[in-house]
Amino acid sequence: MNSQARATQRHQLTPLALCIALAMPAGAWAQTQNADKADSTLPAVGVKAAKQRDTTEGTASYTTTGKTKTATPLGLSLRDTPQSVSVVTRQRIEDQSMLTVTDAVNNVTGVSVNQYETNRGQFTARGFKINTLMIDGVPTTWEQPWSSGEILTSLAPYDRVEVVRGSTGLTTGAGDPSAAINLVRKRANSKTLQGTVEADVGSWNQRRVMGDLQAPLNEAQTVRGRVVAEHAEQDSWVDGLHNQSQTLYATLEADLGPHTLLSTGLTHQTNETDGPMWGGLPVWYSDGSRAHWDRSKTTAADWTRWDTDHDSYFVTLDHRFANDWKVKASYNQSDRQADSYLLYLMGAPNAGTGLGMFTWPGSYKVSTQQEDMALQASGPFQLLGRSHELALGYTHSRQDFRARSRAAAGGSAPNFNTWDGSYAEPAWGPLSYYGNGTVTQEAVYGAARLSLSDPLKLILGARWTNYERKGDDYQATPAYKMKFEREFTPYAGIVYDLNDTYSAYASYTDIFQPQQKRDVDGNYLDPIVGTSTEVGVKGEFLEGRVNASAAVFRIQQDKLAQATGSFVTGTTAETAYRASEGATSEGFELDVSGELAPGWNASAGYSQFKAKDASGKDVNSIYPRKLLRLFTTYRLPGAWNALTLGGGVNWEGATYTNAQNPLGVVQKIDQNSYALVNLMARYDFSPQLSAQLNVHNVFDKTYYGMFDAYSQFTYGAPRSATLSLKYKF
Repeated sequence: MNSQARATQRHQLTPLALCIALAMPAGAWAQTQNADKADSTLPAVGVKAAKQRDTTEGTASYTTTGKTKTATPLGLSLRDTPQSVSVVTRQRIEDQSMLTVTDAVNNVTGVSVNQYETNRGQFTARGFKINTLMIDGVPTTWEQPWSSGEILTSLAPYDRVEVVRGSTGLTTGAGDPSAAINLVRKRANSKTLQGTVEADVGSWNQRRVMGDLQAPLNEAQTVRGRVVAEHAEQDSWVDGLHNQSQTLYATLEADLGPHTLLSTGLTHQTNETDGPMWGGLPVWYSDGSRAHWDRSKTTAADWTRWDTDHDSYFVTLDHRFANDWKVKASYNQSDRQADSYLLYLMGAPNAGTGLGMFTWPGSYKVSTQQEDMALQASGPFQLLGRSHELALGYTHSRQDFRARSRAAAGGSAPNFNTWDGSYAEPAWGPLSYYGNGTVTQEAVYGAARLSLSDPLKLILGARWTNYERKGDDYQATPAYKMKFEREFTPYAGIVYDLNDTYSAYASYTDIFQPQQKRDVDGNYLDPIVGTSTEVGVKGEFLEGRVNASAAVFRIQQDKLAQATGSFVTGTTAETAYRASEGATSEGFELDVSGELAPGWNASAGYSQFKAKDASGKDVNSIYPRKLLRLFTTYRLPGAWNALTLGGGVNWEGATYTNAQNPLGVVQKIDQNSYALVNLMARYDFSPQLSAQLNVHNVFDKTYYGMFDAYSQFTYGAPRSATLSLKYKF
């Protein structure tokens, strides 16, 4: 029984449904009860299945009835996917005033952001880092030390953000067993002229304007175009920090025939940051006592800057045959550029004089080009009297990285207690070679969804990957080359429909991830290997308007790099790592999202795990073990129906790391658990015009991200507010 067929049948009131029902407003739930009573006396009537949509904009929903290919290439609904999946819809992006990919990731069940600098941060899930972003299913990787504005990526061009937790080796190849983040682009699918104009103002001189226009380009409406443009700039709670960004997205769709669609487009994004911090604030004074700083404190100088550019181009051709088989060919090209002039302050200041720190200027020009090609065929087939699904594909990806630097002399830093950024810019040398790297992946894959019976589906898949990585990332580091051929990544999943509402599932996959970390002797660590297993229950309620899931998982990894707290022999800045054996993460996740009642949207999720190595030592203790994500909105009924009120809380459990203080004593650096409360209100003056107020961190909670390799930390954002005005036509 497929998901559409299930949607035509009346759902039953079961324990999970009862839990959701108890959370509903009394009036709304009373209406539902009355409707159920009526059902018992009235003749049965047919219920039309909820239409599956390729996009979430315009649905006013916190969930989706569409299909996702982030976990498998088969294109499955949330309920039919045997892994934990969360979707941040366009409506939720707008309700919470999410502007960047970091905003979205910070509001997903089981996912967190350790933002250890103003312009760099680490996405994490289930105890491990996330270094792979996907754009329309195409993986794009980045190295945290060489960030080019990835965490500041604007959400303006995207319809939604899909997050699949756990290992996704079937779709991404080499990667961490944490999660895959897929940014799904807006489409040019409107056959009428329509658009949106937005203007925002907010705390720290925030200013933003965005325009989104789409229309048919010919009389037959077979060619359609869409353009999204955004300009944003803002100061910061951090002294001297200012960011300005521009985003342009243009796409075109053409119906080459009744069953053939050509899609093409480009994206251009720039970020210009003045006063970025390189590193964070010192944890200790020179005497080993803990330092306490104002949240506005900075380590940057007034001349520091970090500018990034990202250009991408794509073309996709889809064709559907008469037998419902589909073929998709795609080509993607992206170019990231970063140019920075930075100042790093190292050491620990004297508590009284503020002296004792040293300056390390750094200037880098970084370029990353990526090219991806893919071909996929998918469709149904008959076997033993039943209908099944099959997907086969080929992918090729090449990423070229190059870094150049400008040399400059450092020295003793002035009194850090009175530091205000007025530090003379050094004389920079010419651009010179610093390092390069090339990563090439080529893979073939296959996945089948076998219908063993009406309620039972078995998913089997495999990927064979050729992986090569070569280069030299530092002047002092010898050239390296890693090559692995025909790496086999299996995937197995099973989904059993318990009834019309609930499904039970289980999934298994292997892990393969080369790592460019060296031990204290300068030797590269072996690739990470391991397994990822997940078991859970999913529910689909109210004809697909609500999706819920509960899952338990276990991830086991060998060779996982862990920082030792010392440097590679012969270097003064390259952190040495050790390979931990038997690193295991075990935990559970609860997730529910959708329209619980007319006018009432909600998204709620809780996750908890333990991550330890074979000796029982915590692994990646800097990543939070417990997370709560909650946000809800309610449109008032009757005479007040122009007003929508909402709010939520993001809670994170305690984190810590161990590091040597200036006296050589190992101490714990910890972040206590904290909760950030957010509120919103929107008033619709007309169907076209609305105003919205968002207040973030309502109670002005102090929290920070930790840079554990260098015993530094960076404060998160204090209380802020944004007022938006939107006009639709």
